[in-house]
Amino acid sequence: MAVKPFEPKFMKMSVLTAALQELTPRDVRDPDPDKAIEDWLQFGRELAIDNLQLSAALHPTETDVPPEAMLDPVANTLDLRKPFDSKRANRVLAAMKETRVGMTDIGYFDNMLTDHDGNRMKKREFMIRAMDAAVALGVKAVCGFVGRNIKLSMDQNYDMFEKEFVPLLKAAKDRGLQYRVEQCPMPGWNPTDLWVNNIAHVPGAWIALHKIAEKHGVGDQFRIHYDPSHAILMGQDTRSIFQYLKDTGYNFLIAGFHVKGQVIDSKGVAAWGYQGQVAQRGDWKNGHISENPVDHLNAWKKQVSYNQHELPGTAKHDPLAYLQNRTVDWLDHQLAARELLQLDVANTPLVVEHEYPPARIQDKERLLPILKGSLAFTRKIDEAAGCMFALQNEVLKAQDIPVQGVGREAYRS
Repeated sequence: MAVKPFEPKFMKMSVLTAALQELTPRDVRDPDPDKAIEDWLQFGRELAIDNLQLSAALHPTETDVPPEAMLDPVANTLDLRKPFDSKRANRVLAAMKETRVGMTDIGYFDNMLTDHDGNRMKKREFMIRAMDAAVALGVKAVCGFVGRNIKLSMDQNYDMFEKEFVPLLKAAKDRGLQYRVEQCPMPGWNPTDLWVNNIAHVPGAWIALHKIAEKHGVGDQFRIHYDPSHAILMGQDTRSIFQYLKDTGYNFLIAGFHVKGQVIDSKGVAAWGYQGQVAQRGDWKNGHISENPVDHLNAWKKQVSYNQHELPGTAKHDPLAYLQNRTVDWLDHQLAARELLQLDVANTPLVVEHEYPPARIQDKERLLPILKGSLAFTRKIDEAAGCMFALQNEVLKAQDIPVQGVGREAYRS
């Protein structure tokens, strides 16, 4: 009987820089775009975090969706109005070395299948620039959405994925990168009645899209950046999702994590169900889509009428809500990832994404202790899960000592 040492493995902690969009004032960073990255690296050091997920986005003067129409406005910490050349890269790499803060990946979250040909081309070119920046900084992945053409059926969108998105996967392959897709369904992305506006929203879709990518030799580039808040939004739970992927032989698909929770409001579900508010939202005026972009924010009532984002550590422990899939069971989330997925744990990014509205403060001094506390909570939860996994599944198992109890089980509520 072999005695296996206790050697827990922990994930690579990171934070998405969209948490503080205005760390560097716009009038400073527009003429000197890489100052925003330098400032965030310094802020990362103050947060005692080892890595950042660098947020890239079209500049506010170039985007097709005004910031006032967004539930969670994106941040162009990485400004790519001009290519990220070697001079820019060397400046950022020097700041990374000085602060000892690295980067897990570059995130650009946009609709890559939008029905507007010109906007779609603009976004594709921007994503290619983000890929080139990732290579220049030694980052191994980009992260984003697939999106949806709202004028087409879901089946037609799968055909469009093959035509329009596979070339992006080929560009990633040419650069030695993964394209990690976040699974948010983006229900409020437009004022239609469509609830799913990002076709890569559930495991069944991930598998179908991966098969298309695999057919074109880019299956290894298509991976999922899993966010448990979106599972809760759709009435799912993490353990069952991971079990399903294992059962179907696709538990290799998840390659990174966003750490953001979701707290379901039972009263909102009683009023509207899990489809959210479907009428009288305020995004339509007099029988037509409002011409005021501010009104388009009301399209997100498809989501916010029954839930609110959670910054990890800010919501009270609620065992009953865990069992009802109405909030994230963080410890079991991290345990299930180790037990059911094919992960290189030590190189798997665990990225805190801050979208809890009351605490989404654009003031560094006020936000610092909030983010610091959430990051510390997330780190400790992952460490606890890593220790439990190593003890139960490695140390005890090697000595044929049974693990006590049953724990949470997949496919049960």
